[in-house]
Amino acid sequence: MSDKIILNININNKEIKLNVEPRTLLIDILRNNLNLTGTHIGCDTSQCGSCMVLLENKCVKSCSILVAQCDNKSIKTIESIGKENNLSNVQKAFKNNHGLQCGFCTPGFIMSAIECKNNKLSSEDEVREFLDGNFCRCTGYQNIVKSITSFLKMP
Repeated sequence: MSDKIILNININNKEIKLNVEPRTLLIDILRNNLNLTGTHIGCDTSQCGSCMVLLENKCVKSCSILVAQCDNKSIKTIESIGKENNLSNVQKAFKNNHGLQCGFCTPGFIMSAIECKNNKLSSEDEVREFLDGNFCRCTGYQNIVKSITSFLKMP
C-alpha cells in the first residue's frame, strides 16, 4: 500500500482537500469519494470519452488521469453544467437538436462541446475532428455534431 498524499483541488467551484493514494485515478475519486456519478465509466481504457471532464478548461479522460496530477488545479464535471430546471446553453442545444439517445455518452460530449467553444471552433469538420476521442454506440453522430455546432453559434 502506498503512502497517502494530501491534495487540494477545486472541483465544480468547491475547494476540496483529499487524502489519497497517489495511484488513484481521478474517475474513482469523482465517482466513489465525491459521489459525482454523472461522469461515466464506459471503457476504463481511455478510448470512449464517457469519462471526460474539464481540467483547467481542457478535456481530459478522467479514467487515465491520476488524481495526484490534479493538485492545485480546477476540474469541472457534468454536474457543474446547468440543472434540470435551468439548462445551460449546451444542454439546450443537445435537447433541441436531439443530440442524445440513451444518454450514457452525453456527459462526455457536453464537456467536449464546451472545449470546442473555448477553442473557438466553428465548422462541422472542426467539430467532427475534435470529437475523434468520443464514442457513441447509439447514433450516427449527426445530431451530436448538429447540437454542438448549434451551441457554438450561441452567445
